[in-house]
Amino acid sequence: MVLPLNKRYLDIAIKAYNEAWRLVLPAMRLNARLKDGYDHRILTCCLPEADLWIQAASAGEAYLALSLIENLQLPDSSRILATTNTRQGMEILCKAETRIRQAGRTSALMCRWFPFDQPAIMKKAVGQVSPKLVVLLETEIWPGLLHALKEKSCPVWILNGRMTEKSFSRYCRIRKFLYPLSPRGVLAISETDAKRFSGLFGKSIVKQMPNIKFDRLPAGKISEHKNPISQLIPSSAKFLVLGSIRREEEGRTVKLLKKILRHHPDVITGLFPRHMHRIDSWKILLSQAGLFWGLRSGLQNKPQPGQVILWDTFGELSDAYQAADAVFVGGSLEPLGGQNFLEPLVCGVRPVIGPYWDNFFWVGEDIFRQGLVFRESSWQSAAGRLIQQIHNNPDREETRHLAQKYISARQGGTRQACRLIEACLAGGRTKEQP
Repeated sequence: MVLPLNKRYLDIAIKAYNEAWRLVLPAMRLNARLKDGYDHRILTCCLPEADLWIQAASAGEAYLALSLIENLQLPDSSRILATTNTRQGMEILCKAETRIRQAGRTSALMCRWFPFDQPAIMKKAVGQVSPKLVVLLETEIWPGLLHALKEKSCPVWILNGRMTEKSFSRYCRIRKFLYPLSPRGVLAISETDAKRFSGLFGKSIVKQMPNIKFDRLPAGKISEHKNPISQLIPSSAKFLVLGSIRREEEGRTVKLLKKILRHHPDVITGLFPRHMHRIDSWKILLSQAGLFWGLRSGLQNKPQPGQVILWDTFGELSDAYQAADAVFVGGSLEPLGGQNFLEPLVCGVRPVIGPYWDNFFWVGEDIFRQGLVFRESSWQSAAGRLIQQIHNNPDREETRHLAQKYISARQGGTRQACRLIEACLAGGRTKEQP
């Protein structure tokens, strides 16, 4: 049971929190990430008034915000403020703002930087926006904002809520401080996440919802455009894709590739570094390993058997997944959180990953139990699995069908969240509300 601070001690805690922010704010201007929009974050520019304020921390949450904004059915002239903490999130939201304006929609979207959480700044921010409802996406627990909203009696919901064990342990240290700042409600994406939010705010306000990210997946859809990679790879050749390989796992990936080539010396490999600035390093690694390689940009003819194509051009990874016989998705051989293994799956290929996939826990363990994705404990076992797939890869149409079935069964989060938002703004209640 959580024993919250009484009002006197809460006020003391808020003042101490405000003072801590006052001391660190000047240093924020020196931070490579936080200096973007610094003047806006300290509110030298006013935030616009809005009916609905959605906070989306970064790129992933910005896409979730777009899912909501695109599906909300709000009265004419409704105003939506979307804020974010990162440059990538801002780019995504600003493009959406432009599209909505060009489409002539009656509801307006306004994109701004999320203010620093100093209570004095947040009190000013809430006064400027004067929202009827605030939606925080995933793990946006900001004491300064929550306190300012409590003072204004403005309802706030955490939607698509998720919380890692590490974050939960950190928040538990200030649980007494957070409890009196509880949101109106939380819709969490799993039973585990619901338990963690309940541990902070109490069970009565926490329920579950499907993850909105499933609604954004093109389950089983086949691209209608002509695939340039299919034209590039000889029809008789086997094509292996190593996608989104991160710097920390490059050495293990070279070992994995060499093992595969010993068993399948004629396989053509598409090697996609996660970051383009690693291309020069990959040139050295592949040469030192004695592998036959060439740059994608330098291919004049079809690649030769056994050649590694080092992909130095943007925008072709999805096409490569469509054409692949086997796929390994990086970010997973080292504790880096993993990369998107759902993209090759919806292309009809059952991908192989390493043991680390923290960023995609929301997908669920069933995807492995059903054999739609293969999670291996080491580069050696991942190489063994890929060798099997190159020799006899599963039927693509069946894989697409099973992927569509898996994803479709987990969709509906956007609709549930939108209906709740609409009801809150209309002053009503839905069955999701306690």
